[in-house]
Amino acid sequence: MLMLNLKKFQEAAEVRDELKSWLLDKAFPIWWEQGADHALGGFHEKIDQSGQAVNLLRRGRVQPRQIYSFAIAKEMGWTGPALQAVRHGLDFLLTYYPLPAGGYRTLVAPGGAPADDFISLYDQAFILFALASAHRVLGREAGLEARAVELRDWLRSSRAHPRAGFEETAPPTLPLKSNPHMHLFEASLAWVEAGGDGHWQTMADEIAELALTRFIDPRTGVLREYFDADWKPIPGDEGRLFEPGHQFEWAWLLLRWGQAKGRQDAMDAAFRLIAIGETHGIDPVRGVAFNSLFDDFTVHDFQARLWPQTERIKAGVLAASLTGNADYWRMASAGARGLMKYFSNAVPGIWWDRLNPDNSFVAEAAPATSLYHIVCAAHELDVWIEKAIRP
Repeated sequence: MLMLNLKKFQEAAEVRDELKSWLLDKAFPIWWEQGADHALGGFHEKIDQSGQAVNLLRRGRVQPRQIYSFAIAKEMGWTGPALQAVRHGLDFLLTYYPLPAGGYRTLVAPGGAPADDFISLYDQAFILFALASAHRVLGREAGLEARAVELRDWLRSSRAHPRAGFEETAPPTLPLKSNPHMHLFEASLAWVEAGGDGHWQTMADEIAELALTRFIDPRTGVLREYFDADWKPIPGDEGRLFEPGHQFEWAWLLLRWGQAKGRQDAMDAAFRLIAIGETHGIDPVRGVAFNSLFDDFTVHDFQARLWPQTERIKAGVLAASLTGNADYWRMASAGARGLMKYFSNAVPGIWWDRLNPDNSFVAEAAPATSLYHIVCAAHELDVWIEKAIRP
């Protein structure tokens, strides 16, 4: 049994080495050289399959995701201009996206001209997350903590839901969604770990309780996506959907929170989310996670995007590290092998985003937003493997 467990860990370590090398040698260079707009500022939305940037309107979620990715690039040992890339993204984000009354707009043109002043809860979560990531590598003198507190407090004052969590829009519209709350949870935990004030822990605790009492169905254990104004699943098929990628991603966050808070109920819910994702959400033929299923565990969308594969890695490696169960190392390795299928491009360092049921990829440009997912998974794998090797 000891040899079997060691073999599963060694497989995870080997795939970690491959994934880390791909990032350091191929992905970070091209997403800085081509993915950053060195003339007008900020980061491009996509790089096409010939390796050239696609000049599109710039979404509010792309800039913070790239800021995070290059902050982690430095931590992972990239020798390129990681801090320059972080500042490059911050300058564009903090210059062109803030709105006078509070919050950050969702879209600007290349060069920064406003294109859409809608405020997306999802985007605000990523801005908070990016500010925490940049704060960690740039330090307090950058003044990013005050920016984050200002945005957090604005969300509290303008978007708080009367029961718990946050409204999607102002005035409120339906459906309410669990996904933006997941990223607010992620951002809150990032600020807790960065030494932020106690209100970050309060926000994390509130979202964790919302997940445990409302998002996760007590009968099936699945985490739902869409809700009515009372945080009940909306009628019809949308209310029955769950996504394997989000099962894994929420599990990773709840394991972190539950471990820190001593909450066994959160840990148990997280392990159940993982079990559901692994049992029902993985295509045994392609070896990848489906996009979505219904709550009776039948597949809703057989296509497989890149990002759910990264969340499988994160959940697997943390579960392995917390439990010592080598089967979770196998899960992390399988997730990484599934992920690396998406790197079969002619141009090193970019990816395919969508895998069809027939195992072909949709021919389209690589979205910049996926770098965040890949980097987060690779970093998590790297950190926990190193802790296992050198505790």
